[in-house]
Amino acid sequence: MEQKIYDNYINILKEELVPALGCTEPIAIAYAGAKAREILGTFPQKVIVKCSGNIIKNVKGVTVPNSGDLKGIDTAALLGIIGGNADMQLEVLESVTDEDRVKLRELLKAKICSCDLVENTDNLYIDITVVADEHKAQVIVSDYHTNIIRIVKDDEVLYDKVNKIDNQADKIEADRNLLNVKDIIEFADTVNLEDVKDILSRQINCNMAIAREGIKNNFGANVGLNLLALYGDCLPVRARAMAAAGSDARMSGCSLPVVINSGSGNQGMTVTIPLVVYADEYKISQEKLYRALLVSNLLAIHQKKYIGKLSAFCGAVSAGYACGAAITYMLGGNFNQIANTIINTLANTSGIICDGAKPSCAAKISSALDAALLAHTMSMHDDVFHADEGIVKDDLEKTIRAVGYIGREGMKSTDIEVLNIMIDKVCP
Repeated sequence: MEQKIYDNYINILKEELVPALGCTEPIAIAYAGAKAREILGTFPQKVIVKCSGNIIKNVKGVTVPNSGDLKGIDTAALLGIIGGNADMQLEVLESVTDEDRVKLRELLKAKICSCDLVENTDNLYIDITVVADEHKAQVIVSDYHTNIIRIVKDDEVLYDKVNKIDNQADKIEADRNLLNVKDIIEFADTVNLEDVKDILSRQINCNMAIAREGIKNNFGANVGLNLLALYGDCLPVRARAMAAAGSDARMSGCSLPVVINSGSGNQGMTVTIPLVVYADEYKISQEKLYRALLVSNLLAIHQKKYIGKLSAFCGAVSAGYACGAAITYMLGGNFNQIANTIINTLANTSGIICDGAKPSCAAKISSALDAALLAHTMSMHDDVFHADEGIVKDDLEKTIRAVGYIGREGMKSTDIEVLNIMIDKVCP
């Protein structure tokens, strides 16, 4: 593998596989709020939050961690302002105290925070302005959850990523356009594991910890526990149940961190937990598990680069196909069988909509993984859906791009109507 591609893949993993405390959309709001207060230099009297529809959709139904079981954009923004540490980025709320929670409830009652929808903007867009007397500060996040693109204080632009106004050089991001299935498999086969071991071991430890927490306790609708109750504790069900249980816990405010994928904790758990469960059952070596995790993580990122961080396309589908393909890889499947697992999954579940982050995400993870495990079994028997059957194309990368187009372009109107229903703008 060319050194340029190798280094780029390492950098993609470093950028994408980061810990986050709680669902990433409210956490991104909390991060922007904490940064805005830092720029203002004092506690604000008024907070104005403007968000894209996808942010509103993904904050409405999910519990903000360390909030005392509260939900909402105002909760996320105010908690970040009150007790958040912007230096911690997606773990911004880790340091919140009981005193902070008391103050949060007081400010929610005082209604110092207003929240508005911004239309015709990036799917991931957060604009927070904080005001104290005659002073104000504004922070805008766009495209991905920690990507601050503009900082303004008292009408002075301190940072503008688009127009290159800055007091320091912007970090050059890894090129996701270099991702393709062939190179991902080659990278997983040949990578020096010392270059990725710390990243992957953190992902395993964090994501399995919250899965175990979810399977032991009462969170959300208990999808993980109900799967076991319905189907019993066989391997495919256990793999789905543990991943769903992690989502049960995360969507209901569990304060354990998760290592994310493509900006999503649910996707991070989906690409990780079933692989660990299968590796444990089959007594797979740690080295082979790590290499399979590389396949799973990079395949999910590969699909999502065409869709974007947020859309009407459920990210569990991308993560599910990636995990299924990685299980095929880990259990000795050849390249064609890995490719067929991808095709078989995408031909099945690509119509699942995203209607925001909330407890039912756990069920969607289960459904995506069910399709992926069926696809894996089919591929190991050399059974595959063929070109021109629905959206399946005559080339693997074309099929992945086709699904990306559906998620990015084809489901734009779906995204709008899902949001309209969620905010009661329409009543079918």
